[in-house]
Formats: sequence, C-alpha cells, structure tokens
Amino acid sequence: MKRIAIILATIAGLILSGCSNNEQAFEVPMDGNIDHVHGIGYAGEYNGLYFASHTGLKIYRDGEWFETSKNLNDYMGFNAVDDGFYTSGHPGKDSDLPNPLGIQRSIDGGQTLEMVKFEGETDFHAMAVGYNSNDIFLLNPEKNPELEQGFYRSIDDGQSWESVSASGLDEEILSLALHPSDSNLVAAAATNGIYLSEDGGENFQLISDGNAVGTAIFFNNENLYYATYSTSPFLFNYHIESGTEETMELPELTEDGPVFIAQNPQNDQQIAIYTTKGQSFITEDGSESWTQIIENGQVK
Repeated sequence: MKRIAIILATIAGLILSGCSNNEQAFEVPMDGNIDHVHGIGYAGEYNGLYFASHTGLKIYRDGEWFETSKNLNDYMGFNAVDDGFYTSGHPGKDSDLPNPLGIQRSIDGGQTLEMVKFEGETDFHAMAVGYNSNDIFLLNPEKNPELEQGFYRSIDDGQSWESVSASGLDEEILSLALHPSDSNLVAAAATNGIYLSEDGGENFQLISDGNAVGTAIFFNNENLYYATYSTSPFLFNYHIESGTEETMELPELTEDGPVFIAQNPQNDQQIAIYTTKGQSFITEDGSESWTQIIENGQVK
C-alpha cells in the first residue's frame, strides 16, 4: 500500500506540474529578432517591458527575453495601462479575430483579448489611452459606421465618443499620448514638432522647435517626455506645471532617434526607448547612462 501511495503521489505531482507548465507556456524564452515594433510600455502588474510587434508581444523582464506562444497579432496603437494594455491592429495567423481588430483590451498580459469597439471596422494607428484613467483619445483615419474621420475621445471605455476639434493640429500626426489620469492633457508628435493640449484636445499649441520632427511622446504624472529629430536626435523632459523643459542624455545614435518612450511606473528612473533603426535602450538613472537591450533588431 505504501508503494502504491508513493506512485499515486508521484503521478499527481506530474499532473499538477504539467498543468503549471501549460499555464506558464503562454510566455516562452526568446532569442532572435524583433521586427516592426509599434509600441512599448510597462503593462501594469505584468512586470516587464512589453514590445508590441508585427508578430505578437515580446517581453523584457529582469534581464531576460520572452515572447508569447499565441495571439501573434500585428499590434498597432499599443498602450500599456495599469492592468494590462489596449491595442488595435490586425489578427495573426493563429487568431480567429476579425480584421482589423478595432480596439481590443487585455487584462491578463495578452493571453486573451476582449473587444472594446470597432472590431472588424477600423485599425487605429494614432491612439492614446490614459494609464490610470483608461480614457481613450484617437485619430479615426477614415469614416466607419459610427465615426467620421477626425479626432475623438471616450471617457467610458469606448462606449460613447465625443468629437474634438484639435484646433492648431494641422500637420501629419505620428503618435498621440494621454496623461495617466488628467485627460485634459493630450500630446501629439507631428512632422513639425510636439504639440500639447490642456483642454482635452480641443486646442493644441506647439511646444518644441518647429523645425524638428516630433518622433516620440510619453506622459507621467508631472512631465511629458518627448523626442525630436532634425540633424540629430534630442530627448526632452517638459515639466507640465511650469512649462519649462530640460534636455536629457541619449545613447550614441547615428542617423537614428527614439520613436517610442516608456517609463516604469514603479521606478521613475527607469526609462526605455525604441528607435527608428530597431535599437532599444534602458536607463536606470534617468538618462545618465543607457544599456542596450536590442541591437539592429536582435535581442541582447
């Protein structure tokens, strides 16, 4: 009987171990290239820096790289939030979601997606979501069954939409950002610089050099981080309350510059950038020094 009990305990342990491994198998170690990144961010309780790519999510966590084994979607308009992320884009080959995705949300690190709005209707490239508020501000690229082309905001998780004038924002828009909790504060990176709105997107003013392309934007509670490029790249920390700014250090970049910025909400000294040429760097000291984690598309 004792021998049988040991065998049964061993089998039970193997079964439980198998279930645990299956549950964890959504994220698997990776070593390879990351191509066509469309957004980065620290997705709430899911510790790590998420890269939204053409072939699903790639995650940098505690110095190691992981990728997802399913939901290999082409994520566009990616926004990390306090309990997961919002995204748009197109379904991957392993997905039965309609094309385009519309607006989807995940609260389990990307294992499942739930529809917010416009599934099968629109792919939103320029979309911002408040990290804590989860309010949405977006540019609708073309008319769909509910919205005309133009700028819209939602404060009820996409159930209703209000058109905004976006006066002063006449250039081509590359990306949008929304303050974590104060949705009156909206930023836009445009072909002639960085714009800021303090009235929910009704009116925008240029806050950067109008001769440089605005390439990346990111809000925390007190500041707007933004990057520009003219003959070389620059990274700035714009203090919202005072309207002053300071230049931050960048790693050595040759004909390259940040297109995405993310700050760890648990550590305001940890900032990550992803660049035009497929490089990624992290600083742990507010930009005094940088560690490269992707080089020419290859993870390190």
